Amino acid sequence: MSSYNDIINLPHHVSVKRPKMSMIDRAAQFSPFAALNGHGSAVEETARLTEKFAEPDEYEKSVINEKLRFLSSLCNPAAEFVYFEPDKKKDGGKYITASGTIKKIDSLERCVIMADGSRIPAERISDIRCELFGEMFL
Repeated sequence: MSSYNDIINLPHHVSVKRPKMSMIDRAAQFSPFAALNGHGSAVEETARLTEKFAEPDEYEKSVINEKLRFLSSLCNPAAEFVYFEPDKKKDGGKYITASGTIKKIDSLERCVIMADGSRIPAERISDIRCELFGEMFL
């Protein structure tokens, strides 16, 4: 015979002084506390992958420069750029594809200024695609 037979069938106690706690709040009191503040985000940051910048060779640089020169002669052409964006927190970065209308190609600052105001540094461009290029720049 169990030692709890006298209380096993009693109704669950409900406090008249305190409101019933929600399941989320009840579960939160049993969740582990963060012994090291910021440790979880540091682990996530370390695990985040970045790519290394693949420096274009002289031929690739000349092709990109020729494409930029051609685009600068046109009035507000549309193009797609693949360029490297360095990571602000760690070594490396990622390749981004941006497309839109070109507002200006600034030869002094060596960047492409898009119509939306974004700037793409020319030295980080790895590819430029434009319907106007056709077979000429493949």
